Amino acid sequence: MALRIEDYALIGDCETAALVSRDGSVDWLCWPDFGSPACFAALLGTPDNGCWRIAPADQARRGARTYRDHTLILETKFETRNGSVLMTDFMPMTGENSSLIRLLRGLDGTVPMHMELILRFDYGRTVPWVSRNHDGTLQAIAGPDMVVLRTPAPLRGEGLKTVSEFVMTKGDEIPFVLTYERS
Repeated sequence: MALRIEDYALIGDCETAALVSRDGSVDWLCWPDFGSPACFAALLGTPDNGCWRIAPADQARRGARTYRDHTLILETKFETRNGSVLMTDFMPMTGENSSLIRLLRGLDGTVPMHMELILRFDYGRTVPWVSRNHDGTLQAIAGPDMVVLRTPAPLRGEGLKTVSEFVMTKGDEIPFVLTYERS
């Protein structure tokens, strides 16, 4: 079922912006700038049009989100029956290659997490060539566009998407940094 537009929060770097749903999915992002075709366009179609979801593997009982004061830094708290996790989403203003950063922090208990990255350039029409670099980063290329994912979380390919399962406990911190570059 499609989400309502009020179920999304906006993050951005003054060059482009992303829409993040209440359930932890980035469903809209044009890269490298506002006028570019979207590489996440699930907002207009289905997850197969591109999205990036990070959320508890089990259904979250409750969730709350807020912006840090006077910023576009979005904090989403997922609470499950076994613990809670805080996800912080933002896009730093760098003036060079744009990045979407998602930081996870275990608040209490033990929470199994699931990450699913479906990159689709040109509003979902182009599936990129994805490879793992010698330094462990993941690189996705489609024509002139390239996206690099950096994270210590375990990654694997599954059905034209990248997935990860990991467990967050109190005090754990795991970053996910997705950066756009020209190929």
